[in-house]
Amino acid sequence: MRKLVWGNSFRRELKRLIHDHPHLSNKVFSVLEKLLVNPYNPSLKTHKLSGKLEGLWSCWVEYDCRIVFTFSNNPTTNEDLIVLIDIGKHEDVY
Repeated sequence: MRKLVWGNSFRRELKRLIHDHPHLSNKVFSVLEKLLVNPYNPSLKTHKLSGKLEGLWSCWVEYDCRIVFTFSNNPTTNEDLIVLIDIGKHEDVY
């Protein structure tokens, strides 16, 4: 079973994004559900990042909105974690 872990930066940027673009709220939470079930769902367009963001992953919310995350594991429970790092416009998160 996977678990989403919301980083502080992700929480802050999500709050800002939804405040500025309320129409994205449902779409973001739908994407988070898909990410939890299958991070490689083709509709998410999940891909590895490179350069200064090497080791991180990104998925697609809509045309100009991305979620940046990484995979981790909780050694105590052996639970797979998806750590949400950032969300926002393509140019802002990369």
